[in-house]
Amino acid sequence: MALRYWVVLTILIGGLVALLPGIYVRLAAGDPHMTGALLGGLVAAAATALGTIPAVLTRQLSQRFIDTLMGFGAGVMLAATSFSLIIPALDTAADQGAGSWLAGGIVGGGIILGALALLMIERVVPHEHFVKGVEGGASSEINIELAARLKRVWLFVAAIVLHNFPEGMAIGVSFAGPDLVGAQALAVGIAIQDIPEGFVVALALMSVGYSKGLALGVGALSGLVEPVAALLGVALIGLSVHLLPWGLAIAAGAMLFVISHEIIPESHRAGHESWATGGLIIGFVLMMLLDTAL
Repeated sequence: MALRYWVVLTILIGGLVALLPGIYVRLAAGDPHMTGALLGGLVAAAATALGTIPAVLTRQLSQRFIDTLMGFGAGVMLAATSFSLIIPALDTAADQGAGSWLAGGIVGGGIILGALALLMIERVVPHEHFVKGVEGGASSEINIELAARLKRVWLFVAAIVLHNFPEGMAIGVSFAGPDLVGAQALAVGIAIQDIPEGFVVALALMSVGYSKGLALGVGALSGLVEPVAALLGVALIGLSVHLLPWGLAIAAGAMLFVISHEIIPESHRAGHESWATGGLIIGFVLMMLLDTAL
């Protein structure tokens, strides 16, 4: 398992290094697509860091409130996927000469590829889903229980980093297109969704005894993959304009996978489905208004 993890990490780092000269040249030249992607990714990373602050300032927030926040984030991501990725992908494919059926086939195929890519990465990279806080008092088996919780918490942090990557890629691919305003809306939507992510990372680390400072630092660092992935997304699409509708669709598929496989199940785990669903609807409507109004 560890070997497969390092293989994936090596491939990602190798791809970034190969594209680094082109990224540097475009950043130095003030390319609005590249600089916009970098700023969008940094905003998302800053939002993750911002989300850690409530966790270190308070002893406990209710699980219902956390689940509502996660549902809200899922709604924001769902609307961003629909209005900032799928619809622009269809429009871009049509602008490139594809008919209705071909454009739909390209976007549908891209969505499936994006979801399958995330599924394969999830199978290769060990991780854990949301970890609840400490429940109950100490016991004679506290050391064994603590070791198990420590492992699960760090696996959960890995899961957050894992699904921050397609979010960053989505920002980059969106900025690679002609609609920079829509790309900004997507970046805002992902940033809103990242706030509760930073919160749960910090809360998970604190629940097993890590200091507030370490929880704050790890939570903030977990978002830094997003600006890197955003730059990578712009660079990849820059290889050919015909990759743009595929890139948008693949990013949409990856985000749909994260929403369905990670966020919604976790927001429903503790029995607060109604609150999480309400948060999802409000998040979707808010992001829809932001996206269409902008």
